[in-house]
Amino acid sequence: MLSAAEHLLQELGVTKPQEIDLEAIAYHCGVQVRYKSMQGCEAQIIGTHDKAVALINENSIPQRRRFSVAHELGHWHFHRGKILNCRTLGDQQGERGANGPERAADRYAADLLLPKFIFEPMAMDAKRASFETVDKLREEFNTSRMATSIRLVEFSPEPAMLICHGPNGRKWFTRPSHIPDHWFPSDELDPDGYAMDVLHGQEERSQRRLMPADAWFDRLSAKKYELFEQSIKISNKEILTLLVFKDDEMLEEES
Repeated sequence: MLSAAEHLLQELGVTKPQEIDLEAIAYHCGVQVRYKSMQGCEAQIIGTHDKAVALINENSIPQRRRFSVAHELGHWHFHRGKILNCRTLGDQQGERGANGPERAADRYAADLLLPKFIFEPMAMDAKRASFETVDKLREEFNTSRMATSIRLVEFSPEPAMLICHGPNGRKWFTRPSHIPDHWFPSDELDPDGYAMDVLHGQEERSQRRLMPADAWFDRLSAKKYELFEQSIKISNKEILTLLVFKDDEMLEEES
């Protein structure tokens, strides 16, 4: 079933990543995009009736600006006529709950930038859930590594989980519905693992390697399994890790 953003793309005849022209799409939706220096937030949309102006922080990197445009189009689609304050990213966490307006706009942006009907066949053709696959796809779609990694996990050719860690431990993780809920990653990194080397060392990314599953999960049965692990640095203080489940029994095991 197509989402609202995907319906819009198909209505406009978009079939390739390179055809996702956000300013043209915004114009079609009655939104004029303007770039300006902004402090404390990335974007804001102001409009009435069927016309609006989206203000985008010109100081952000291109992929961030693209996401901001798509995000504001999400607000224009779902929240037209409502008052939404321009907030810093740190202040939006309450509104990014499962049913919050920011989460709805985020989802619209993901569907607009990385639509399933284009992204999934390309991900399946890649055959592997790895950061090499992420880099190829993000170049095609002109999206950030984080956004592309999240989407790859969602439509991965292999069952995979994405985890973000910082100096104080796990910050967040995401997994598709076919990975059982009881595979809940540990708060802290294994001190002897490759991910720890990426977080605290000079290495920008690790190779995709087999690791014991109990390095990542406290569950007793994890000792029976192995999985593929690969980590990459996304800032001086954060890494992303892809965990690829190679044993079907892990997906079939009951809680």
